[in-house]
Formats: sequence, C-alpha cells, structure tokens
Amino acid sequence: MVYPQLVRKKECKTDIHVVLYAEGTTEDGEPIIAFEDDLKCNYQDKAKRVLTAEKVLIQLTAKAYFVGDIAPNLTVISGGNITVFGETRQIYQGTKARNPDGSVNYTELEIM
Repeated sequence: MVYPQLVRKKECKTDIHVVLYAEGTTEDGEPIIAFEDDLKCNYQDKAKRVLTAEKVLIQLTAKAYFVGDIAPNLTVISGGNITVFGETRQIYQGTKARNPDGSVNYTELEIM
C-alpha cells in the first residue's frame, strides 16, 4: 500500500546542514558523528519571551521537517546540531514518523 507523504518535497526549500550524533562518546569525550549532510527542509521557527524574576529570557525554538528518513542507519535521533541561515543550533529531539507498515514517512527535528 502507498501512504501519502505528509511532508512533500516541493515544500522543502530551506537549505540546512545537519549533524546527528550516535549514542556514546569517543575516548576524548566528544560525540560520535553518525550522519552529516546538506539537505533541504521545511523549517519553522518561533521565539518566546519567558519572564523571570531577574530578567527577560527569550527562547528560540524551531522544527525542521524532512521527506522520508534522513538517517536510515540510526534507529533513533538523540542529538546533534544544525546550521540554518548562518546560525548553529542544537537538536534536542528527533522523530521518525512511521507509516503503519513501519516505513518512515517523514523526519522531524526539534531545535533550540
């Protein structure tokens, strides 16, 4: 059965450089790079002001949507970073949205 693509290729126009880390670290304590590539995505960002007792803190969050599975060699996406619009940000969550047959429909990265 063919499932509809929830993220379409024609909507992915933003250039993004993605670095995904594998579980664990090297002997030097650095993360292990499992995937690195320049891709196109549908990028949505937002800013939110959080008022604290001392000051105003602005939190930047974003989501990047990709067609299919961008890293089939990784079962889960646990961390990494992206570079978009000249800014490097950290990935704090990754999701591989699956179809009922187990194939990956789209990949979503949540960024802060």
